[in-house]
Amino acid sequence: MKKYIMMFIGMLFLPIAAMPAWSHFGMLIPTDSMVMQDDNRTLTLTLSFSHPFEMVGMELAKPQSFAVKVGDKTLDLLGSLEKTQAMGHTAWKAAYMVKRPGVYVFYMEPEPYWEPAEDSYIIHYTKTVVAAFGDDEGWDEEVGLKTEIVPLSKPFGLYAGNVFQGIVKVGDRPVPFAEVEVEHYNIDNKYTAPTEYMITQTIKADENGVFTYGAPVSGWWGFAALHRADYKLPFEGQDKDVELGAVIWVYFHEMR
Repeated sequence: MKKYIMMFIGMLFLPIAAMPAWSHFGMLIPTDSMVMQDDNRTLTLTLSFSHPFEMVGMELAKPQSFAVKVGDKTLDLLGSLEKTQAMGHTAWKAAYMVKRPGVYVFYMEPEPYWEPAEDSYIIHYTKTVVAAFGDDEGWDEEVGLKTEIVPLSKPFGLYAGNVFQGIVKVGDRPVPFAEVEVEHYNIDNKYTAPTEYMITQTIKADENGVFTYGAPVSGWWGFAALHRADYKLPFEGQDKDVELGAVIWVYFHEMR
């Protein structure tokens, strides 16, 4: 009898252990992805770290770097950051006035985040692209981050149902068969996933590091290509693995 009781208890806990873990996403969300002549020209950018579909936040220390690249010029924006809250946790925000036509690539490098559940650090190099006043040159240029998703589709001006393509790179090299996690920024908890498996969707790049995803609904979608760093960081006297993420946020519009 004792044997069967133990088997029954084990079966009760099996589904819980088999549940997929929520994915982490660095987030860099502007108030607009395309600034036109009649729009508000001051963007508010919110930097956070979260589980975006579940709307569960985590603490984000002040990033190591935050900047915008326009053409061949890069402007350091770290000093413009102000502490705020996102999903009940520490986040950061900045105001940026768009003064001229161009493609603006905003990006951040966070402080390493210790994740005890994974026994490792997490560093997500996160970016988003904003186009202004009809200019669309340079949307496919690299920022030069340690790891980066370089868009093959314009990362703005997309309808829900369009596909987004990108190349996963580490340094200047594509990553064959890179694993890319995808999540929707589920503002106001508008959507409910049918199962835990559909909170985060996972796709693989091809042999050239190219991945493709069609967004089913409008809103912000995050793409995170993850890999283990070739170095470790210390935690309580022990060297720990570091997860590096190349993250890009893309907005898909509803066709009306």
